[in-house]
Amino acid sequence: MVISESLIFNYSFIPSRDMSNTRWENQSSVSEFLLLGLPILPEQRGVFFALFLGMYLTTVLGNLLIILLIRLDSRLHTPMYFFLSHLAFTDVSFSSVTVPKLLVSMSTQDLLISYPGCVSQTYFFIFFTDLDSFLITSMAYDRYMAICHPLHYTTIMSEGLCASLVAASWVLSCANALSHTLLLAQLTFCADNTIPHFFCDLGALLKLSCSDTFLNMLAMFTVGVVATALPFVGIMVSYGYIGATILRVPSTKRIYKALSTCGSHLTVVCLYYGAMFGQYFFPTLSSFINKDIIAALMYTVVTPMLNPFIYSLRNRNIKEALRKLLSRATFSSQ
Repeated sequence: MVISESLIFNYSFIPSRDMSNTRWENQSSVSEFLLLGLPILPEQRGVFFALFLGMYLTTVLGNLLIILLIRLDSRLHTPMYFFLSHLAFTDVSFSSVTVPKLLVSMSTQDLLISYPGCVSQTYFFIFFTDLDSFLITSMAYDRYMAICHPLHYTTIMSEGLCASLVAASWVLSCANALSHTLLLAQLTFCADNTIPHFFCDLGALLKLSCSDTFLNMLAMFTVGVVATALPFVGIMVSYGYIGATILRVPSTKRIYKALSTCGSHLTVVCLYYGAMFGQYFFPTLSSFINKDIIAALMYTVVTPMLNPFIYSLRNRNIKEALRKLLSRATFSSQ
């Protein structure tokens, strides 16, 4: 990730420090990093702070509301909503890994993050990224079973299988994140401690290291890619079978049912993977904002915020559960 001179100029609000403390030229390692954050002018900080604070609060409240509705309404105690509740929890956690630190940096102008804090942020970012992917894949499999094997759906998608899929998602995500983090902990950082991002991005950290990063890069392009590619392939295969099933006996009623069942999930898949793939396959949009920052904002801030709206606006059961909860609250307050 390369930062231009014009971008550095926009960070004129960075508090001045003794260069011997920020560059660490005469030390063998660093104890803290400098997160440059977003390339915004000082007079724009207030607007962007209010914007990201509003988006973060919407993400937290929206996803917690989804979890509450699923827990309280017995009609939502099905495999689809079981996975959705875990996805909502993951979205809250995913945003909480990066956005609070970004908000603190924008409000206090303190851009420093300790080495342990940076490594921890890297771990949880990778962990919840993978967990999001695996949960979305589990939801795609659930939709496949509901449409392609409706007669056996209840038998196959048992509580035990759903719990096993979620548990496997947590274990695989933890293993992948832990492998990257342990390899990262072996590296030495001895010179520049400036990260041109708003969180501790693994790729940016590897570029700062003065150690041999061959094993880290190998892990990124093997374990890391597999953890991202396999869920995507699983989703595509599931929807391939769904499409083939619908086209085998095409009817307006069947197509409408499939769209109503899969529409919300497909929208989430497009948002999540669209931002992720855009980071690697599209060129930088301008010399002022790196494409990595734009993509990261999409899948750490925007997508988790939109997910509750996508599922609630297109889902009759969620809307009915919300209406029921509001009527209860109104009745109890009278």
